[in-house]
Amino acid sequence: MSQTERVDIKTGWNCNNRCLFCVQGDKRSLYGNKTTEEVKKLLEEAAADADSIVFTGGEVTIRKDLPELVRYARELGFKSIQIQTNGRMLAYRQLCEDLIEAGANEFSPALHGHTPELHDYLTNGKGSFVQTVKAIRNLKELDQLVITNSVITRSNYRHLPELAALLVSLGVDQYQFAFVHPLGTAAENFTSIVPRMSEIEPFVKRGLDVGIRAQRRVMTEAIPYCFMEGYEVYVAERVIPRTKIMEGHLTIADYTEHRLTEGKAKGPRCRECAFNAMCEGPWREYPETYGWDEFIPRADFSKAHPNTLKG
Repeated sequence: MSQTERVDIKTGWNCNNRCLFCVQGDKRSLYGNKTTEEVKKLLEEAAADADSIVFTGGEVTIRKDLPELVRYARELGFKSIQIQTNGRMLAYRQLCEDLIEAGANEFSPALHGHTPELHDYLTNGKGSFVQTVKAIRNLKELDQLVITNSVITRSNYRHLPELAALLVSLGVDQYQFAFVHPLGTAAENFTSIVPRMSEIEPFVKRGLDVGIRAQRRVMTEAIPYCFMEGYEVYVAERVIPRTKIMEGHLTIADYTEHRLTEGKAKGPRCRECAFNAMCEGPWREYPETYGWDEFIPRADFSKAHPNTLKG
């Protein structure tokens, strides 16, 4: 097993959105939120593994004790402290300032649409677009590192270029397009939420182009190399740190290994592909419904981005 580089702590499952694509499903009703002391105990355990921590959930910013938990993480010696969030509460500048003062130095808000109508539809949260955009503005005004995530769905994939333009205009340091993981609520809404990979490909590439031209860091997640010709260097799986996930009721010691053995799958022709060794394949639920016909093996590296095999 490789050395842990980062630890994700799930502080609980309560959330102020009810996203149509939520991978966590009904965990909010099954597990709720952890106490302050329970999270601190997880932080103490995590400190033995890495000096990079991500607070995630659920939605971490609805916890009144979050600044206290961030401060405790800093006291334990964590150097990188990321807040993974839907961003709504960070529309309140004071909370941003409190978290930064406590030690948070990286923020990962999620924006899933280029308009209030689209984003709010996907999050089931009226006003969430305005709040998340305000959060990004607050964080950049406070000179913070902002790394956004946008889940690709059937409703928004045609608008990825417009979403990218919005993110660039907001000054984000990096944005990522992540193919929806069909678990939890996303599995329940599969036919209305999960698009075909062959349909999203041109829009993903055009969305990446917006950031590339603006000299921003751009990434994709859970899109196999057969749909990324010429853009292979932007596949996040190439650089995702080895991560330990601590949920409290369970621990995933190595999320990379978990993705490879349980989360994703390879098809009958994947071994023919020149990129097979570096590709993780799609989330396994995708071909279980749509099959493997779209996944065409690539013969060689001749059309790959020139930096694909570096790093």
